Amino acid sequence: MKKILSSIHTRAGIIWYSVFFIWLKTMLAYFLVFQGLHSVNPADYILMVVNPIGFTAFFMCLTLFVKRKQLFYLGVLIWNLIGSLLVYGNILYYREFSDFLSINTISGGAGMVGKGFDLASIPVHWFDIIFWLDVIVFVTLFILKKIKMDERPYGAYRAFKQVSVSLMIFGITFWGGDMTEHRLVSRQAQYDDTYVVRYLGLGPWLVTDGWYTHVANQARALASKSDFTKVQDYIKNNRYLAPDVKMVGIAKNRNVIEIHLESFQQDLINLKVNGQEVTPFLNSLYNNNPSVYSFSNFFNQVGQGKTSDAENMLETSTFGLPTGSLFTSLGNSQTFQSMPAILNQTDGYSSAVFHGNVGSFYNRINVYRNMGYQNFFDQSFWSMNAQDSTAWGIKDKYLFADSIPYLEQLQQPFYVKYLTVTNHTPYTGLEKNEEDPALVTNSGDAVVDNYFQTAHYLDQSVEEFFNYLKASGLYDKSVIVLYGDHYGISGSDTKAFAPYLGINPDNWTDYDNTMMQRVPFMIDIPGMKDGHIINEYAGEIDVMPTLEHLLGINTQSYIQFGQDLFSNNRQQFVALRNQGWVTPTITKPSGTSTVYYDTKTGQPLTLSATQQTYANNIQSQVTTLLSMSDTLNTEDLLRFYTPTGFTTVDSSQYSYSVNSTKQRLSQQQDNLKAKSTSLLSENHGISSQDLFKTDEPILSDQLEKLRDNTIPSTGVQTSSANKSTQHSSSAASK
Repeated sequence: MKKILSSIHTRAGIIWYSVFFIWLKTMLAYFLVFQGLHSVNPADYILMVVNPIGFTAFFMCLTLFVKRKQLFYLGVLIWNLIGSLLVYGNILYYREFSDFLSINTISGGAGMVGKGFDLASIPVHWFDIIFWLDVIVFVTLFILKKIKMDERPYGAYRAFKQVSVSLMIFGITFWGGDMTEHRLVSRQAQYDDTYVVRYLGLGPWLVTDGWYTHVANQARALASKSDFTKVQDYIKNNRYLAPDVKMVGIAKNRNVIEIHLESFQQDLINLKVNGQEVTPFLNSLYNNNPSVYSFSNFFNQVGQGKTSDAENMLETSTFGLPTGSLFTSLGNSQTFQSMPAILNQTDGYSSAVFHGNVGSFYNRINVYRNMGYQNFFDQSFWSMNAQDSTAWGIKDKYLFADSIPYLEQLQQPFYVKYLTVTNHTPYTGLEKNEEDPALVTNSGDAVVDNYFQTAHYLDQSVEEFFNYLKASGLYDKSVIVLYGDHYGISGSDTKAFAPYLGINPDNWTDYDNTMMQRVPFMIDIPGMKDGHIINEYAGEIDVMPTLEHLLGINTQSYIQFGQDLFSNNRQQFVALRNQGWVTPTITKPSGTSTVYYDTKTGQPLTLSATQQTYANNIQSQVTTLLSMSDTLNTEDLLRFYTPTGFTTVDSSQYSYSVNSTKQRLSQQQDNLKAKSTSLLSENHGISSQDLFKTDEPILSDQLEKLRDNTIPSTGVQTSSANKSTQHSSSAASK
């Protein structure tokens, strides 16, 4: 033992100690955070235990070729830090997204830091210090000179032997992984990154993903129109569905208002905590409201791009990428044929996005230009302080209220999207007076307890905005779409959340994880009388063609992977981004899952021969669907095709700065004069912000000050009659 301890004073010893501790930290991550990487047999576990050794040792042993002791020990420290960062970075990412870091997420995440991303929102746990303890101890021992630097160069021949041993270990691991899962790197890296991490490790996964990123860039450079023709034929023969004639055009020329419910999952609908509804207003819309079409089995289909993936699906009816965010990795140069451009060119719609965060987050400021959005009101338009904002931007009630001076200047019909942010993990940032005491819970998990409060706040925010829409007259002239972008609770937090769903956390399965991917989707068309709850299985990819048909737009010439939710003969499967799928009868949680579940009961299934044939057919369709979408996006194939009547978006004509936006909207009002169709023009220049009512005391006071003067953002006068009415209302609410 003494000899082993003394080996730390040698160059080889310090390296292998470093390898050991990185291996140990990786094992803790694999089994405590990554859920054992869903291993199912002894070979999986053996490869999982061995895979960090060879790859880590190879890079560490390269420092043995360095002769100067200072450079050698500096190199060891750098590699140690890189290895520790790789493990810990994946731990943090997995806690939030149940996935592993990729080249795109790392590069995209780096761009988010300092641009609206709050480091305090990262899911750090107190015991995470264990992942850095070895680095701290080693550095301390060096400072105290308890570890002596080895003056002796190791020698090139001896260093070569150490590197060779490391490569041999990695080679055996790679061979074992490929034997266990054939064509592991060439096929499975695109299929599910869990395979590569399980059999090769975190480092090789990152290298593999880097290679595929390079291949994708090369593919884009080499793509041709014939590649697009294959996708076009696939859409024509497999995805396009003619609309139900009874539904075509029922919302023709109406404004379209999309409300993006951040991190809001279907489980919140009709959920009661302490006997009280968490989201009473959204429940009232969902439950058989005659003007609302509500979908009970509507799934998010996002990948690593999360919120941006949901936006991409609703705007383009194409999937996000297998890894990373399409917005961040491809958005600067991507060719889009998206909703704002299509609506503008077919029916003269104006367009805008209202968002509480900064424009650079998820590269939106560039993506929206390429999509043809005329206006983007991001954080730079809002006056923010600690009381009206969270780590993710301006709170939802303030966003809705402060948007009105801009919303009322948009020419009708308009297509607008509201991106809410308050209900975002870790679900903090509300003041005590903004929380509902009746919804206080003690689940043992702060994330879950906070989730009920921020979801309730979001519900109140939406209700206040609906009340404004009705008071201003916009409601009856619009179609309002509400959708959840992705799940809110995941990973270890589900154990605390499960009892509120009536599920024993000890019996939690991958089926339950899959059902947690359901999100609300509601279409409110004021004046309709046959709205109802629809139990058909569908997903975010289907929203765009559905809305287009309701608005009377022919989609036959567009490349869209979704299917109209009101069309007959829809394909009854929902493709998940991880290659899993859900049908009315069978659920497969992921492409790598070996367990199938009964969709109705949640019980594991032993498939009959007929069921297996059915499952194989669904898997084939899902794989092809995702592959075709990925090919279209990674190769930017839409640059080879312009549908009849569509003009390619010129992003250079859009400017989202505060000054240029205000000037443009003001000039538009002046130039159009009597022809202006904005709400502001309809009201003869009198702002409708008076009509926004809130129970938020601080916001109510702010609105009161605006009513007593002019609205600073527009200079528009408010009416004295409205001021008087609203003053009494505000006093009552306070």
